[in-house]
Amino acid sequence: MILKKITLHNWKNFQNCTVELTERCFIIGANASGKSNFIDALRFLRDVAKQSGGLQSAVDDRGGITKIRCLAARKQSNVSIAVELGNPGEDQNLWRYGLDFSHVGGGVVKNQVRINTEEVFSIKENKVILKRVGASSGEDEETLKYTHMEQATANRKFRELQSFFQDIEYLNVIPQMVRESSSVINSYMKEDYYGRNFLERLAKMNEKTRNSYFRKINQSLTIAVPQLKELQFVKDNMGIPHLEARYVHWRARGSKQREAQFSDGTLRLIGFLFALIDSSGLILLEEPEINLHAWIIAQIPEFISKIQRSKKTKNKSQIMVTTHSCDMLSAPGISPKEVLLLKNTQDGTTVAKLSDIKELKSIVDAGLSIADAVIPYTKPDDIEKLPNSFEL
Repeated sequence: MILKKITLHNWKNFQNCTVELTERCFIIGANASGKSNFIDALRFLRDVAKQSGGLQSAVDDRGGITKIRCLAARKQSNVSIAVELGNPGEDQNLWRYGLDFSHVGGGVVKNQVRINTEEVFSIKENKVILKRVGASSGEDEETLKYTHMEQATANRKFRELQSFFQDIEYLNVIPQMVRESSSVINSYMKEDYYGRNFLERLAKMNEKTRNSYFRKINQSLTIAVPQLKELQFVKDNMGIPHLEARYVHWRARGSKQREAQFSDGTLRLIGFLFALIDSSGLILLEEPEINLHAWIIAQIPEFISKIQRSKKTKNKSQIMVTTHSCDMLSAPGISPKEVLLLKNTQDGTTVAKLSDIKELKSIVDAGLSIADAVIPYTKPDDIEKLPNSFEL
């Protein structure tokens, strides 16, 4: 099952947008257009559904609803997210989930959010599974602080949805955090957004599965970083987990290095490979091209596609990538239907598929690359004036 459609209202950069999604999506836009905020809507659903999470926690983690609500919002101050899910290649979707909430509290009363509506609809059965509104029977100000999605006793009939949201993966490995994590076990950290818990996560993994992953990662890593051989997981005398590889040089056997000596690009590549191999759900990748060589970046789209094709139907992954990279977007095989273009306006950011923008699609149809079509479209209007904007 994959995410097929998303609708956002008053969510961060997006006052109103609805867009259909594919198994592989490339999200493109200028700086501050909202690429990270777009995928954060999906992380938000994950945070609502996960264990030890929930609606109030998900909002608090983002600084409260005032930090979530779109700056372009006018009279309507509510925030809503709606998604549809279905199987790849099938026209009819299976599920629709919608959540709408508003701010309550202030002054001596704690700032929180209140659910306006929560709805689950089975498209396959053409049946409403859940419909909550403020006036619903049995609801009060306390019950409306919590979604049914986050309650095991309440989500039995749509547990499939809860499991899907809970399994959403986000990856933006920051090499410095991976290196720092080797000096301490970070069990107190709630999430592994940036690689802080990456080594601990490997330590907790089943050894047979972990070894299988490392065999696959080594096959790709040997090509991308030829001087690194035999990447493996080890623990030192204190029981602290590490990544270790043999660095080939003038000595016959080379010398062993750990993550502290790995380059930033190598650590990001390892995290990227691990995420693709490990996940069978929705993976959100934040600018995976950072620190990587242009020729490696150019292979990422096809590598993603091959990973997706290699997995069984029930383990199919959906991958959404934010990027600025010309090298990635110049790769052959990317369909205009897979590209989402974000554009800043006075009324918030708009989102459209490249395939729906005639003047850009015609560029691709003429034989030019996706990069040729979208990079000029998403650049700041007066960027050429930047060198002369600074007075010496």
